[in-house]
Amino acid sequence: MDKSLIPLILGMAAVTYGPRLAPFLFFRNARIPGRVDAFLKSIPVAAIGALIIPGALTATPDLPAAAVLGMGFTLVYGFFRGGIIVPVLGAVAVAYLALSV
Repeated sequence: MDKSLIPLILGMAAVTYGPRLAPFLFFRNARIPGRVDAFLKSIPVAAIGALIIPGALTATPDLPAAAVLGMGFTLVYGFFRGGIIVPVLGAVAVAYLALSV
């Protein structure tokens, strides 16, 4: 590796780690209002939905209903029972069954 890349890599690491460390250093005793906390907790769900749903819908272009059925199973099962393994495996099974029919 070229030695001129080491400062670049260390700089990128600092820029990446800095925003993650800053809240722990500056907001140790700060109270987050309930509405802001609820908003922040919904960001991962929205991000995963934005990343997964388009890919799931285009994964089976011949039969997009299979993807919709799989996502529907995941939504219903996850809403009532929670967890991650069973909804994911169930969605795969439902989509497979829909594709094989």
